[in-house]
Amino acid sequence: MPFHFETAFIIDGTLYTLLVFSLVTWTLIFFKVWQFAKNNYYNKRYGTAFWNATDLKAAEQLPEETKRGTKSRVAACGFAWLAELKDPVAAASLKFRGSPQDLLEQALKKQTQDEQKRMESGLTMLASIGSTAPFVGLFGTVMGIMNAMHDISASGSASLDVVAGPIGDALIATAIGIAVAVPAVLAYNFFQRRAKHHRASLEHFVDGFLHIAFGERTTKE
Repeated sequence: MPFHFETAFIIDGTLYTLLVFSLVTWTLIFFKVWQFAKNNYYNKRYGTAFWNATDLKAAEQLPEETKRGTKSRVAACGFAWLAELKDPVAAASLKFRGSPQDLLEQALKKQTQDEQKRMESGLTMLASIGSTAPFVGLFGTVMGIMNAMHDISASGSASLDVVAGPIGDALIATAIGIAVAVPAVLAYNFFQRRAKHHRASLEHFVDGFLHIAFGERTTKE
């Protein structure tokens, strides 16, 4: 009797775990769709305004409503660095020892990495759920079969009518595990691809920012 109770408890726990996995998966999917769509819209709007500006000074003074998205935050990092470089006291610090172009590139790349981490948040969870959910379901199936075998031995009958029901119920856990894993894996692959495109877009923006920033400095000098 204790074995039967513990096994049934484990099966129920497995199913509830898969339910939680499913809720987390779909919550992340909806959130990431919204996050990528919103960021893509803001980046397009800011990118258009930035590249239509006459110079970096005009780009820095763009209306506040356009300064949203990852590109705007990367640009803000660049503007802040350039402003700090013009301060004689700050420019004398160790932070600015070296080639200004290399140092600005390093600052922009660090900001790019921070923005990329924000866009990739949650993808590790999707990958983990996609890889573990089938095994959680399989564990529930094994425990369910053990529970079914206990019931069969207690009934003293091994006919198909007695065996089919409990075994079929036990196999449901594996099916649920696969059903939870498939959306997680597909979503992970999709968002991972979007994240790569996002990184490439930011890197292209950084290259353009550096070219303009030091092109203007060379012209002024």
